[in-house]
Amino acid sequence: MPCSGEDAMFNGRGYTYVRYVVLFAAIACLVSTLFTVLTFLVDMHRFRYPERPIIFLSACYTVVAITYIVGYASGQQIACAKDNRTADALEDEMEEAVIAVGESVEREYVIVQGTKHEVCTIMFILLYFFSMASSVWWVILTVTWFLSAGLKWGNEAIESNSHYFHLAAWAVPAVKTIAVLATSHVEGDGLTGVCWTGVSNSVAHRGFVLAPLCAYLAVGTCFLLAGFAALCRIRTVMKHDGTRTDKLEKLMVRIGIFGVLYMVPAAIVISCHAYEHWFRDEWMLAWLGTTCQNKDHPVPCPPRNFGGLEWSRPNINVFMIKYLMTLIVGITSGFWIWSGKTITSWSNFYGRVTGRRSTRRVVV
Repeated sequence: MPCSGEDAMFNGRGYTYVRYVVLFAAIACLVSTLFTVLTFLVDMHRFRYPERPIIFLSACYTVVAITYIVGYASGQQIACAKDNRTADALEDEMEEAVIAVGESVEREYVIVQGTKHEVCTIMFILLYFFSMASSVWWVILTVTWFLSAGLKWGNEAIESNSHYFHLAAWAVPAVKTIAVLATSHVEGDGLTGVCWTGVSNSVAHRGFVLAPLCAYLAVGTCFLLAGFAALCRIRTVMKHDGTRTDKLEKLMVRIGIFGVLYMVPAAIVISCHAYEHWFRDEWMLAWLGTTCQNKDHPVPCPPRNFGGLEWSRPNINVFMIKYLMTLIVGITSGFWIWSGKTITSWSNFYGRVTGRRSTRRVVV
């Protein structure tokens, strides 16, 4: 499939607009997540379990944002490649004519497929691995909150099991990444310039993207709601005993807001993927029909009601929302550090660097 031109899936002003939106969202995501990671580095003792998975989630989105920025800067150089198949087909049929006349075949840029293009493969590994790892860290975050609020585990008890969290967070995405590479389901995304999986393959899209995202969101939501319900019970008991619940209520509000800031964009991303998966066959049929009408094509044009499907074009706004919501999750992952404690942490760090003793105290 061509990357650009009239025969491409996306072209025109909408194509350019979406690329700019993705670029600006990726830059905002990079700034937010990088600031979160740097805040952790200047005050590591502040972020203990159950909050620490937020840091690793932000680190994952830092890499995701960088890949989208690189994809925009590279244009078509990574996700697309010059089509060699046209020359190969003509070589067998018209080799003598080509040599005699000196005719050359113009090659157009097409979507990269497979693992033969090293740069695209590396781009895919970074984007897919860290995207899936961020989702696993979200699940781990909800699990640690449930252990803390529901099962009354202390910070030390949760931290003593942190090696299991890291094993799950890095091993599960690694296995899925290897599976994609083994099946050669790496594809270029001509809209954003990055490389992903399941861009045109429904089976790969369903197995490696849609199903895992649904599973992660469902499991994480269950643990988050269970932990939140436990906090509500604790709040009721504390009020009954006459204990002040100001700090607990503040924690509940922050957990609730953070949960919404993650779950709503994640649900929208899944909805966009479902839309893409549901109508993919119609779009491919439309592309085939348009291509075979506009130029000489080795495959005859399919009938208009081929397979019971009508020709249609994808709504580019849905794709823009998908990329935007993906990066917004990274932007809002820094919500947990948006407090007076962060100002105190940086103030103390500045004092250590300059040799001045800071008089600021940690805000509770």
